[in-house]
Amino acid sequence: MFEDMEKKYKDRVTYKIGEVARRADVTKETVRYYEKRELIPKPDRRRSGYRIFTQRHIDQIKFIKRAQELDFTLSEIKELLELRLDDKTTCSEIRSEAREKYQDVAEKIEDLQRIKNTLIELIDSCSGEGPKGDCPILDALEGEAKTGFMVNTKSNN
Repeated sequence: MFEDMEKKYKDRVTYKIGEVARRADVTKETVRYYEKRELIPKPDRRRSGYRIFTQRHIDQIKFIKRAQELDFTLSEIKELLELRLDDKTTCSEIRSEAREKYQDVAEKIEDLQRIKNTLIELIDSCSGEGPKGDCPILDALEGEAKTGFMVNTKSNN
């Protein structure tokens, strides 16, 4: 079995986990976590027990990190990776996944805009003077707004 591993990796560059982590700009714990979540292929093992990583692992980890920067969850990334590996996947399927993520992000932006506007209203309603018992911000957060508005940052979707 180990002889087969030696043949398999004879002319390929391989890495230990620390080098993979360094090259992918993550921690070793992240590499282990991605392996556990089956986001990267399970690496073979050397006779010594060390994992055998290849450039494919590094590239896949970088893919995961870039997808996370676009707010894809690890579950969504796993789906993308599965689509990427499936020969029958079309570009329109990938586009559909990206459109779904766009919709999620657009909704988050709307929610954040509502939160921002509510905070502006709350700040503007408070003079910053007087005792905390008369604070319109606290009143609004307690649901007893005397300012004519209630704190409602959730969309009605």
